[in-house]
Amino acid sequence: MTQVSHHPWGEWPGQGTVDLWVVQSPQVKVEVLTLGAIIRSVSYRGKDGQMGDVVLGYDNLEGYVSDKRYLGAVVGRVANRIAKGRFVLEGKEYQLDVNNGPNALHGGLRGFNKAIWLATAVEGGVQLSLTSPDGDQGYPGEVQVSVSYTLQAEELTVEYQARANKTTPINLTNHSYFNLAGQGVADIYDHQVSITAQSYMPVDDTSIPTGEIREVKGTPFDLREPVLIGPHLKELQGPGFDHNFCLSSPREPWTEKRAARVCHPASGRVLEVSTNQPGVQFYTANFLDGSIAGKGGCRYRKHSSFCLETQNWPDAVNQPSFPDCLLRPGENYHHITRYTFTTV
Repeated sequence: MTQVSHHPWGEWPGQGTVDLWVVQSPQVKVEVLTLGAIIRSVSYRGKDGQMGDVVLGYDNLEGYVSDKRYLGAVVGRVANRIAKGRFVLEGKEYQLDVNNGPNALHGGLRGFNKAIWLATAVEGGVQLSLTSPDGDQGYPGEVQVSVSYTLQAEELTVEYQARANKTTPINLTNHSYFNLAGQGVADIYDHQVSITAQSYMPVDDTSIPTGEIREVKGTPFDLREPVLIGPHLKELQGPGFDHNFCLSSPREPWTEKRAARVCHPASGRVLEVSTNQPGVQFYTANFLDGSIAGKGGCRYRKHSSFCLETQNWPDAVNQPSFPDCLLRPGENYHHITRYTFTTV
């Protein structure tokens, strides 16, 4: 039986009240904020029987309002990067705000992560909805968006839907940072990860995909069998993983499939992720630098967590050979991701 409750959590001056929703089964407790549709915490038991919060975040609303790392947030309209913040659609060029080097990232300077969503209770969880007006952050068309979080036993289902009155790119994801040892633990080097992808996408020096789809076989990106993250990071060139892994080919139907599994042997906690999206961005918190004071005053540093951002492929709006990321009038964007939290 899943219990759902909510209460006011804080006031953002000039913007409105932010509520905290608690969705709890006997196995898992999830906290969700109406700001950014943020997953504030996920708590479940390790093999020692103790509950532990495995999601990085903040103790108060001020932390989330000033946050620049998208902790726990739903990001959009377009997750990940768009090269030079620019794209052409139906013969018209659009210029977005550039907020990540030369590129646009995660929806812009004031994306969905900084909006207060309208929340309603649904069976086993909460549904959050938002209207993104025509021209929002430079994107065309008005978009009606909803995200539902429902919990059944140990499985959290996240369901995204969107409709638009003009053709517009859309690519939503959740940007939770996980550490299965507990959200304040220094690093994830003792976690084991596997990702069920035959190929990945190389990137340029601004993290934009080059357009190549490269087989993982024989590379450090071969995560088809579990690897220990710490030693494996040393095999990579660069600060860590921040790459899209291809779960399906560009013209393949989008069907739900297993994407990834992460295990922390010391605590026994396991996270499994499945999705109907064609990609998952595996990110090892390379740009956390200790400047963020999170829950309980913990300093979140490089490699202190990992993200598994289920999504379309990055910069798809500029790459005709990538899976289509355009939402047209009369169509329904439908994205499902399931997170299963268990203990071994």
